[in-house]
Amino acid sequence: MYAQVNGINLYYEAHGAGRPMILLHGGLMSGEMFAPILPALTEHHQVITVDLQGHGRTADIDRPLDVRLMADDIGALIDHLDLEHPDVVGYSLGGGVALHTGARYPDRVRRVVAASAYIRSDAVYPEIRAQQGQVNAAAAEFMKTTPMYEAYARVAPRPEDFPRLLDKIGASMAVDYDFTEDVRGLRVPTLIAAADADMAPPSHFVEIFALLDGGLRDGGWTGEGRPAGGHALAILPGLTHYDLGISPLFAAVTVAFLTA
Repeated sequence: MYAQVNGINLYYEAHGAGRPMILLHGGLMSGEMFAPILPALTEHHQVITVDLQGHGRTADIDRPLDVRLMADDIGALIDHLDLEHPDVVGYSLGGGVALHTGARYPDRVRRVVAASAYIRSDAVYPEIRAQQGQVNAAAAEFMKTTPMYEAYARVAPRPEDFPRLLDKIGASMAVDYDFTEDVRGLRVPTLIAAADADMAPPSHFVEIFALLDGGLRDGGWTGEGRPAGGHALAILPGLTHYDLGISPLFAAVTVAFLTA
């Protein structure tokens, strides 16, 4: 299904029934990436998977790939579908979009899960930043043998846009950013999740948690010392940035936070 919102023809699918959850994929992926964990999520929620700008079945438009602009797309989709305070869950690129959706639309979102999402570009390991700097249209031919390209070519409205997508993702990753002030004091209860071997050290996610009043004192016998906004932190063991989004552990932690 498509929703014409915020100047983009946004593709989404609805799965299951219950409290609505908007589920956002990582870069160069689509909502289809969550197939391994979708059954666990739909036991408790109506899960609405969205293909973000230029990804999957959503064609690109003439604007940069920016998590803040894509958060506005999700805010518009919430209104378009007349959703009553959905939860917003995202991984990697989608995690950044989820975080900004909560920050920009606190009155429309119930809870947020932001997994493997960084708020400062310099938090990412230098060797990964160097690799990200090589992402551009020139890599398109090489990537035609990868599952990412095969999935894109199968569903994209314009498969010939793949080099353009690489250029835009490369450009977005090359920009230095610091979203500290965007995240500080987030009003929507938020779970910050990461793998214990992610693209940034666990300390970065602890830093984000501290901006949300977390990890600053003992929680107390009855939880009276926990973050005032209902925020939480999960460092998931035995995972990396590349398999967290389809891990049953990620699904379990997400459901536990959203149903607490």
